[in-house]
Amino acid sequence: MNFALILFVLVILTGVAWVADKLVFMPRRRLAADAAVAEFDRQQERIGERFADENAPVTRQNLRNEKLRQPWWLEYTASFFPVILIVFLVRSFVVEPFKIPSGSMVPTLLVGDFILVNKFDYGIRLPITNTKVTQGRPLERGDVVVFRYPKDESVDYIKRVIGLPGDVVSYQDKQLTINGKPVPEVPQADFFDEERIGYAKQFTEDLGNGRKNNILNNPAVPPFIVGAEDYPYRDNCQYNARGVICKVPPGNYFMMGDNRDNSADSRYWGFVPDANIVGRAFFIWMNFSNLRRIGSFE
Repeated sequence: MNFALILFVLVILTGVAWVADKLVFMPRRRLAADAAVAEFDRQQERIGERFADENAPVTRQNLRNEKLRQPWWLEYTASFFPVILIVFLVRSFVVEPFKIPSGSMVPTLLVGDFILVNKFDYGIRLPITNTKVTQGRPLERGDVVVFRYPKDESVDYIKRVIGLPGDVVSYQDKQLTINGKPVPEVPQADFFDEERIGYAKQFTEDLGNGRKNNILNNPAVPPFIVGAEDYPYRDNCQYNARGVICKVPPGNYFMMGDNRDNSADSRYWGFVPDANIVGRAFFIWMNFSNLRRIGSFE
């Protein structure tokens, strides 16, 4: 079930309880507390100073506190409303945490990285409906983006933006070309992939505008795409023995993982509509296996 929907329902339920407590139940408890304290004071006057409770102020305060105490069902609803509301607002409009579940973004992001995703950079969207209410800035080539998987929107994916609307993206013979211009790749030291327990060829890719990122690309792996699915605008793509060439339709993006030979991405299941964008990933806040991973990334 969608966690945002669960959180929204909790906000509504605890919010109703919080309002009811403030407007109805708390005033009743105060009246009951005042009446109990007044009765206690009358009892103390009747029994006289000789037999009066020596700890009368403490007893009086304890009596008031007991009458003001919330019943258990309000304690577990209304009391949690402010915290749940803050979590809901921050998660919906500011930042949202995610955990990297697979190696498709190696070497940029590793399995076990806990990341933060900026929810307002591309425009604020209403939770649940994902309707955009502010414009924000457009996505840029090279951004690492979390989005709702077009084949199953209950699942979140994370990939890098490779093609913008109108771009012609070619991945032929393991070489990425955008709008007819080959994307430069500079060889780097081999990367040790702990998940696969072996070394992989590593390159620094320059997507333009000063955006550089590392990728893994094994020249020994065949270039053709196996198992490409049917998807909207599939006619915009041409598959051949050398790979794939796609023209990105309006309002959509072409996404790829940095681990080029181990990433199910737009080459296989198609384009990502703008409506599916969740936000821009920008920071690793924890990796319990390697604390040195904490920090920003490109």
